[in-house]
Formats: sequence, structure tokens, C-alpha cells
Amino acid sequence: MIHRHELSDAEWEFLRPLLPQSLRGRKQLDDRTVLNGIVWKFRTGTAWRDVPERYGSWHTPHTRFRRWALDGTFERMLRSAQARADAAGEIGWVASVDSTVVRAHQHAVGARKEGSHPPTRTLPGGLTSKIHLACDALGRPLGFVLTGGNTSDCTQFAAVMEAIRVPRLGPGRPRLWPAHVLGDKGYSSCAIPTWLRRRGIAHTIPERADQKRNRARRGSRGGRPPRFDKQIYKQRNVVERCFIRLKQWRGIATRYDKTAESCQAAVTLASLLMWA
Repeated sequence: MIHRHELSDAEWEFLRPLLPQSLRGRKQLDDRTVLNGIVWKFRTGTAWRDVPERYGSWHTPHTRFRRWALDGTFERMLRSAQARADAAGEIGWVASVDSTVVRAHQHAVGARKEGSHPPTRTLPGGLTSKIHLACDALGRPLGFVLTGGNTSDCTQFAAVMEAIRVPRLGPGRPRLWPAHVLGDKGYSSCAIPTWLRRRGIAHTIPERADQKRNRARRGSRGGRPPRFDKQIYKQRNVVERCFIRLKQWRGIATRYDKTAESCQAAVTLASLLMWA
């Protein structure tokens, strides 16, 4: 019997071959039960201690989630899912980039500082965090960066693009860059089009009104206005729909995690299921 907020059979069959295999040690609670507990916790936004007993002791999903978060298991699973989709030709390489603010709950404070044991990282930014994200043409996350809520979008653009790394199933280097990038006026800084041109990436980013005035004031020295295709720009709404799907997970719409590793892993897990 599948309870609400648990993995469907199709989602489990998608995730099962991506999970790490434990070849030694004592027999553990099966991965589907544990993963259901982790997914249930983040989809409902509840505390770890309130995870239902049908998933075992709450320590089990919490411990395994932290282990998978710290050793990069969720990240590897997401990369594997993206690689499979790329090999099947299912990735639309017109990437849309944007950010969304996530309110931090009061329980999200108080983590150990860097240098503690075990080492943890806290997210800066006080009461809010930000998810800076690039998604493909179908609204599935390609790469993201977490920062404090007071971080400007344009300062994280290069970091978001560099977070895109889709491996090949066979030989060959991972694919790093999309074919086209769509962004709103928050990415109209002169440095961003320059960064994209150097890498041969086409882009559609509107100019701010003050940039248009400055160029007009300089006359012929201001150069030509950048080309702007209104039709392709209409596709940028997929990133907004991507954020809507991510924030259907209550544990992501409000950040309860104290550490950056757990927050990163939660968003990665939700992104992974969007590829399923």
C-alpha cells in the first residue's frame, strides 16, 4: 500500500538502480522504506522526530539522509538521471535561469560552525535563503546554487552555469553549457552577456530601462541595442513553473534545515524526482 507523499512504483523503479549498493555490514532497513521516510519528511515539512513509525525509527531515515547528503549520493543520482535523459535526447538545452527566496524557519538556526566535528556549513543570509537555478526547456533543474537571501541574482549567474554538468553514459566529456540561456532583467549586467559570448552561448536577456537611457545618451559610442527575441523569451516561464513544483515540497518552501549540506540535499532530491 502506497501512502500519501510516498514514492510511486514508477518513481521507485526510476530511483532504484541509482541508489548505492551496500555490500558489507549488518542488514539495514530496505532503501525504499527509508527513502519513503525521507521523501515524506520533506514533502510534508514535518520534524524528523515526527516521521511515522512505518518508516522505522526516525533515526534511520535521518542518519541515512545525512550520510547520503555528505557523501554526495544525491548529487550522483541526479547526475545519473540527467545523463540517462541526455542519452535519450530528452533534454531541451534552452536553459532558463532565475532565483526564488525561501523563508527560513526559526528552527533553521543554531548549527555548529565551520571547523566543528562533524564539519558543517551554515547558510548566510539571516531569515531567508535563495535558490539560484537553471532548468531545461521542460522545466527540470539542470543546476542550482544556494545562498543567503540578500545575494544578488547577477552575482551568482556564473556559479549557476558552472553547476550544470551532465555526464555522458559512454565515453566523452560531460556537457557543461546549454545552447541558449533565457534570463530576466536581473541578469542584464554587462558582464553576463560577455561571459556567455566568450563561451559561444546564445542568450535572450532584456535590458533595464536605465541601460537603454545610458546607451541612448552616449549616442554612437553606446553601440547597438542587443538583439531581443520576444517569442523565445516567452519560454522563460518554465523556470517559474519549476520553482512552483519545487515549493510543493513544504520542507523546501520553508527551510527547516540547519546546515547547507542538508538544504542542498533536499533540493537535489526534489530535483531528482522531477527527472523521474
